[in-house]
Amino acid sequence: MPTGLEHHLLDWIRQVYDALGWGGVVLLMAIESALVPLPSELVMPLSGWLLVQAEGHGAGYVFLAALYGALGNLLGSLVAYAVGALGGRPLLERYGRYVLLSHHDLERADRWFAQRGELIVFASRLLPIARTFISLPAGVARMNLLRFSVYTFAGAYVWSLGLAYGGYELGENWESLRSAMRPFDIPIAVVLVALVAYFIWRRLRRFRRDQGVTPKP
Repeated sequence: MPTGLEHHLLDWIRQVYDALGWGGVVLLMAIESALVPLPSELVMPLSGWLLVQAEGHGAGYVFLAALYGALGNLLGSLVAYAVGALGGRPLLERYGRYVLLSHHDLERADRWFAQRGELIVFASRLLPIARTFISLPAGVARMNLLRFSVYTFAGAYVWSLGLAYGGYELGENWESLRSAMRPFDIPIAVVLVALVAYFIWRRLRRFRRDQGVTPKP
C-alpha cells in the first residue's frame, strides 16, 4: 500500500492525467528530473495502466508512454543542467572552499564527466534518487551538452519503458510494482549519504594536514 505522502501524490498524478493525458506524462517526468523528487515509480506505472490499459490500447502504446516519459526527463534534465552550468558552477568557483570544494575538485569532476560522462549519466538514469539529481553535477562539470542529452534520453527511455510496461501488465494492481521497488530507496539513499560523508571526511583530513594539524587515526 502507498504511504500517506504517496497517496496524495497519486491523487494529484491522476488529476494531471485526467486533465492533460499524455502531456501529463511529459510534465510530471520533467518535474522529476528538474531536481524535484517526484517518484517516476508512481508516474510511469500509473501511465501504463490509466493511459494505456484502462483506455483499451494495446501493448504497443507502452513504447509511446516511454517516449513521452523520456522526453519529459530530457526537458527537466536540461533545466537542472542549466542550473548547474550557469548558476552552480560560478558559485562553486567563487565560494566552493566554504563547502570544502577546491578548484582541483572541480577540475577533477570536469575530467570525470569528459571521460566517463556517458556511463555516469546513463547508469544514473536507471537508479532511483540518483536519476533526479545527476543533471546538476553534469551541468557544473559542463559535460558536452549533446552527449548529455543523448545519454539522458537513452537511460530515461529504458527506465520509463520498464515502469510503464509493469503498470500495463499489472493493471489495477500496478501498485505492487512500487511496493517491490520501495525497499531499495533507503539503501540507495544510504549509499549516497555515505559517499558524501566520505568526501567530507577526506576533505577535512586534507584541510587539517594543510594546516599542519596531525590527523587522528
